[in-house]
Amino acid sequence: MRIDIATLFPDMCEAVLCESIIGRAREAGLLEIHCHNIRDYTLDKHRRVDDTPYGGGMGMVMQADPIFRCYEAVCAQLPQKPHVIYLSPQGKVLTQQMAVEYSKEEYLFLLCGHYEGVDERVLEEIVDEELSIGDYVLTGGELPALVFVDTVGRLCEGVLADESCFTDESHFNGLLEYPQYSRPAVWHEKEVPGVLLSGHHANISRWRREQSLLRTCEKRPDLLEKAALNAVDLAFLQSVPKEK
Repeated sequence: MRIDIATLFPDMCEAVLCESIIGRAREAGLLEIHCHNIRDYTLDKHRRVDDTPYGGGMGMVMQADPIFRCYEAVCAQLPQKPHVIYLSPQGKVLTQQMAVEYSKEEYLFLLCGHYEGVDERVLEEIVDEELSIGDYVLTGGELPALVFVDTVGRLCEGVLADESCFTDESHFNGLLEYPQYSRPAVWHEKEVPGVLLSGHHANISRWRREQSLLRTCEKRPDLLEKAALNAVDLAFLQSVPKEK
């Protein structure tokens, strides 16, 4: 997978993307990520990328031309048009299921807005969809872009050691993840659940499933409405005492 990020702050993005799992995946050639400074695609000596909005109002608007030239330069390097995403609080909120679908794309182009926004005309010209990471406003699209890359990149083949690294996680199967424990077996007089020390894989698997159900029921009961539950799951939930 190749991801191109159009931003006014490439160093900010690179500082994160060179670290941890995503950084190692880049070094290993499993992910190709390029951060493009939109200012490099201006034509004036001041490298101006914004101007006042027509009709008046607060703030500055990012101009269409530098963004479009950046996009064209990236497209010239690719064998096909990338899927273009504009990170915006007006977009659909990113979910784990959406991340799985994005991980199947070969080429992604992420546009990070800033200031008061981006000239609508370039959005109409190049953007396939708008995407948000939540119903709140940030100063720019860089943090959402980094969240997107981390969420999607880790799902790409070879980035994590094994598929089970993410298939058991919260939200992947519609439930929250079960609690995790590590050494020592006793810490501050709190013991690791005995089933995890038993070596009985079937019992461990069932315990983890039940804990996922319990956690989801307690913390995010809304998720249970869409989760794929079998008869055993439903029977277990029925047996859980209801809070009065």
